[in-house]
Amino acid sequence: MTDRLRAVFDTNVFVSAFLSRNPSSPTKELLERWQAEEFTLLVSDALLDEIAEKLLERGIEGEVISEFLILLVGLAESIEVAPESVLPIVLDDPDDDLIVACAVQGKADYLVTYDVHFEPLNGEHSGIKIVKALPFLWALRGDRPAES
Repeated sequence: MTDRLRAVFDTNVFVSAFLSRNPSSPTKELLERWQAEEFTLLVSDALLDEIAEKLLERGIEGEVISEFLILLVGLAESIEVAPESVLPIVLDDPDDDLIVACAVQGKADYLVTYDVHFEPLNGEHSGIKIVKALPFLWALRGDRPAES
C-alpha cells in the first residue's frame, strides 16, 4: 500500500461538515473518505477540545459530539504537541498556532482550513500545503478540474 496523505483539519472544517445541508459537501465527503481510511487524519488533545467547543457553540447535541470525539480518538492519529513546539506562526489568531504545531509535529502533508488568518502564510508552512477542503479533496481523488 502506498503512503496515505496526512492531514490536519481546522475546527471550521468539522463545523462545516456538521452544519452543511448539502449531501455533496466537500467537508462531508472528506469525513467519509477519512472514515474509509483514504488518508490519515491527525489530531491533538487541544484540537479535540476545540472541536467539541465549536460544535457545542453551533448547537450540535452533546451526545452527537461525544460519539464523534470517540470516533476521532479511535480512527485519527493522535499527535503529542509539546507546549514548546507551539510557535507564533498565525499572528492574527494565536489559537491557530496549536493547529500548525499539530501539523508540523505530525508531519502532515496538508492543513485544511477556511480560516482567513492562514492567508499570510501563502498556502504553505514547513512543507505543509495549507488549502481549503475542495483542493484537498481533489488531491485525494486525483480529479482536479482543468484551469481555465
